[in-house]
Amino acid sequence: MDDEKFGPLSFLVGEWESKGWTGENKALDPDREEENTKFRQIMSFTPIDDVENHEQVLCVLRYSTTAWEEGDENPFHEEVGYWIWDAENKQVMKSFIVPRGISVNAGGTSTETAKSFKVQAKVGSDTYSVASNLFLDREFKTLQYDLEVTQLNEQTFRYSEDTQIKMKGRPEIFHHTEKNTMVKIHK
Repeated sequence: MDDEKFGPLSFLVGEWESKGWTGENKALDPDREEENTKFRQIMSFTPIDDVENHEQVLCVLRYSTTAWEEGDENPFHEEVGYWIWDAENKQVMKSFIVPRGISVNAGGTSTETAKSFKVQAKVGSDTYSVASNLFLDREFKTLQYDLEVTQLNEQTFRYSEDTQIKMKGRPEIFHHTEKNTMVKIHK
């Protein structure tokens, strides 16, 4: 399969891991207070056949990631979904679900040869949006999801996420942030 047809996503094909506890996660602890933790992570990007929506042809990577906090043998985060390249419309997309009852369809404009790109989803958007279960919508409403991915070289990339959350009873928006550097371990 020609990996180049995946445009700016081409370099992602394969298996990736962070080296040690390099991930940084700013989230909420059980008492709804800010905590900062280190984590390790693995990611997988597998090409699947082109997806056709009538005349639209999308190049798709099946995606999964799992992350473990330092000192814990059980994962604290998992997500599965798809990274998608729409060459005609120059759109890169990340569509994924998290087993907490939330799904995200984020997208942004890019070029085929870009080494860095951004995707975004905003609650209420007709295209790139966020959907949550009843509890999360009431207590921790995700308003916006921003992600930037930068290829550092053929074997390394970094990402930075900012999930903006409106918590019940608090006027300020909480920025749940995450970043990590990933190293390719298999093509």
